[in-house]
Amino acid sequence: MSLAWLLFPLLGVVAGVLAGLLGVGGGLVLVAALAWLLPLMGVPPEAAMHAALASSLASIVLTAAASARAHASRGSVLWPTVAWMVPGLLIGGWLGSGLAVRMDDAVLRYLVAGYCLLAAAQLQFGKPRLHPGGEAPAPAGWPMSAAGTGIGALSAVVGIGGGSMTVPLLVWRGVAPVRAVGTSSACGVAIGLASALGYALHAPAGALPEHAVGYVYLPAAIGVALASVLSAPLGTKLAHRLHGDTLKRVFALFLLAVAVSLLVSA
Repeated sequence: MSLAWLLFPLLGVVAGVLAGLLGVGGGLVLVAALAWLLPLMGVPPEAAMHAALASSLASIVLTAAASARAHASRGSVLWPTVAWMVPGLLIGGWLGSGLAVRMDDAVLRYLVAGYCLLAAAQLQFGKPRLHPGGEAPAPAGWPMSAAGTGIGALSAVVGIGGGSMTVPLLVWRGVAPVRAVGTSSACGVAIGLASALGYALHAPAGALPEHAVGYVYLPAAIGVALASVLSAPLGTKLAHRLHGDTLKRVFALFLLAVAVSLLVSA
């Protein structure tokens, strides 16, 4: 029992570094680890996956906020893009969490794994849009809001902060990788808030026995979040030291690992 409690902040350190480096909260790593740990804490096995998803998303709120703050201090958050995406992210996160408490996620796992493979290939081999004078202007407009709805919904169902979708989208739109990572971190706050609230309110009464709000297991969410806040700036420093092409390759490898983990666990 004591070992399980100790592992929550250790997972938070990993999540924070990944959030700062790649614009993701390590959501899939957290989900897999929490699905194993939570039954040791008294969570019923039949509710462990939903609790893992909900707790991961709740922790992402602080993880992504810490990462976004560190990136913003270096000027790598495109706030106009964030403003256009947030309405869609909030709607998608709420709807996705509502679906997740009712559905078998096997088909969606395959779809997301396929998306991750395509996104990894795009980052590794694709060409970003070229704009006169250098980097593209901040992507804006209703297409970004629409994309946010889809990203929010998928993120809510698989328990991630959306970076595996937001970063490739922004890079394809001509945004420098480090700015795409910073912008994705800010978007992750909205995804985490809407999704965690949805898992808390959509859950059936008495879904978890204690220390929980709906499907959000508070000791896990808080333990992971507090540690991740401290480690996120380290990932941000690493992101700003890496060349853009290197950061793209690192992210492509991460997406490949995400796809493999989804296929193995499906």
